[in-house]
Amino acid sequence: MRRLAPYQTGLWLAEYIDMRCQLCRIYRSTPQSQLAHHQAPSSLHSITDTPPTRTALKKHSFLTDIIHKVDRYLSSSFLCTHCHNDITWLPRLFEVDIAPSISLSIQASTYYEYPIRQAIRAFKHQEDMTKLPLLLHVIRQLPRPHGCHRSNSVIVAMPTTSQRLAKRGFDPVSILSAQLSKHWQIPLWQGVKRIDDTVSQQGLTRAERLSNLDNAFALIENPPTKRLLLFDDVSTTGASLQALARAFIPPASIKSVTDNSHSSYQISAYVLAHGSKS
Repeated sequence: MRRLAPYQTGLWLAEYIDMRCQLCRIYRSTPQSQLAHHQAPSSLHSITDTPPTRTALKKHSFLTDIIHKVDRYLSSSFLCTHCHNDITWLPRLFEVDIAPSISLSIQASTYYEYPIRQAIRAFKHQEDMTKLPLLLHVIRQLPRPHGCHRSNSVIVAMPTTSQRLAKRGFDPVSILSAQLSKHWQIPLWQGVKRIDDTVSQQGLTRAERLSNLDNAFALIENPPTKRLLLFDDVSTTGASLQALARAFIPPASIKSVTDNSHSSYQISAYVLAHGSKS
C-alpha cells in the first residue's frame, strides 16, 4: 500500500511515545503508579547478577503484569476518559435496501460531528497525519463482526477513482481500512474498481447520489469468501455503500440471493461516522 510506512510510524509515536490525549492534549488517564512501575523492570537485575529470590520473582511477575495492563491500555485508547466520554458512540445499526427483500446493515462508530468531522476532513483533504490517531481511536470502537475471522471474511474498502487518486495524491479510506484490517485481523480484498465518470457525492441529494452511483462499481474478480465487510469513512445516506453492495448482487442473481442459496454473499458495512442523528 502506497506510503503506509510513514502512517504506521506516526501512529506508533502517538501510541507509545506521546502520552497525551489526542484531543485535549492533557495526559491520558493512566494512574501514575502504573507509569512508575512501567519503568521498573529494567532495573530488576541491574544491581546484582546473583539469581533472583522467590520474592524477587514474584515482584517481577507482578511488574510484568502491570506492564501488560498498561500496554493494553495504550493500545486501545488515544483519548483520555473525559474526551472519550464526550463523544457519542453508536451501538445501533441503520439499514438501506440493496435489492427487493435484501437490506444492508451499516454500523457507524459515531456521528459525523465535532470533533470527528473536523478530523476526517483534515485527514481526507489535507493529509493531516496528526488527525490519524484520533481516527484510529474511532476505528477501534467498531464492534468486531461476530463469527468473522481471517479465514472466512474479507474487508472491502470503498474504492476511489484513478482521477481522484491522482488529484488527492493518496487514498484516505485505504489507509483507514488497513488499520481496521490490522485491528480485526481480517484481510483486505481489493477486487472492486470504481468507474471514473462519477462525481463526488458531497453536496448531492439522496436521489442525485443514487443516480450518480448507477453502475459506479465493477468486480475485477470474484471475492475469495462469502462474508464481505464493506468499509467507508463516512455514510450520510448510505448511497455509496448501497451501490457498492449491489456490485455483488447482479440482477440475474437477486432471486438466488433472496432465497439464501449457496451463491449468496453475507454483506455488512462499517463506517467511522454516520452523517445524521435522524
